[in-house]
Amino acid sequence: MKAILCSQYCQPDDLVLADVPDPVAGPGEAVIAIKAAALNFFDILMIQGKYQIKPPFPFSPAAEVAGVIESIGPGVTDLKVGDRVVASCGHNGAREKIALPAASIVKIPDNLDYDRAAGIIIIYGTALHALEDRASPKPGETLAVLGAAGGTGLAACELGKLMGLKVIACASSDEKLEFAKKHGAELTLNYGKEDLKEGLRKLTDGKGVDIIFDPVGGAYAEQALRSIAWEGRFLVIGFAAGDIPKMPLNLALLKGCDIRGVFWGAWTRLNPAKNRANLEKLVKWTAEGKISSHVDRTFPLAQTADALKVLAGRQAMGKVILHP
Repeated sequence: MKAILCSQYCQPDDLVLADVPDPVAGPGEAVIAIKAAALNFFDILMIQGKYQIKPPFPFSPAAEVAGVIESIGPGVTDLKVGDRVVASCGHNGAREKIALPAASIVKIPDNLDYDRAAGIIIIYGTALHALEDRASPKPGETLAVLGAAGGTGLAACELGKLMGLKVIACASSDEKLEFAKKHGAELTLNYGKEDLKEGLRKLTDGKGVDIIFDPVGGAYAEQALRSIAWEGRFLVIGFAAGDIPKMPLNLALLKGCDIRGVFWGAWTRLNPAKNRANLEKLVKWTAEGKISSHVDRTFPLAQTADALKVLAGRQAMGKVILHP
């Protein structure tokens, strides 16, 4: 089968399309013939050796896949050949087939296409865990989402609206903000043109923001924290801007606020049953049209480098999908 391989830490253009042996389903496993594999920003960090998870070489990027069960191993009873499914794999999704534990695989309904299914797991899983488990949300509170047109940001806008929060989309262009407004945002702020701290205070009539969802980091993080409301919650999602901010802790004291880490990957390993329930809920909501799982664009497997460069340039609004 064909696979995109990272055999040493490298840039997207250095990835190689190669032939590798087909996987075989071991006990408790199933082989998925992959129809769609979703990319995320951390895939770029992973191939560069800058991510906290470092798979052994050679590996493929792409941590989420959707497809069809091709074979099952001994002991698997809840899946059968031909089932349409989605799964989180951590890496190795940019290939034609993958063997995964059956417990990590969730069936999808016939009315949910593979592209949208592949994009559900990580961004919506992260956003749902952040807002439901870490943010202590109350209906009517304000939620400011940085990087609101990116994958995780867009998911936070949609889920925030579903939870009854007043969503403020923050992004670097008017085009991205218009897009976020179509996906749950009530108010918008262009931090390419306007000071983020002052803008958020103005939009909340001076009170400040109750919940800040930050997958961007960099210089925007401290500006956002300075706009937080008394007893607000600042959610640390990631650092798409590249720089990990150094927060002045006196702000937490003066604002009586919390800075809360959101490490979805570690949480899923510690709470597999709750994570599976979340994923089943997200699949249902996507099939029902309650969340969009919007696909920005798709690429054939051979053009994985181009797909990753779209993410690196922050050009994507929604998910970038590979078609093995």
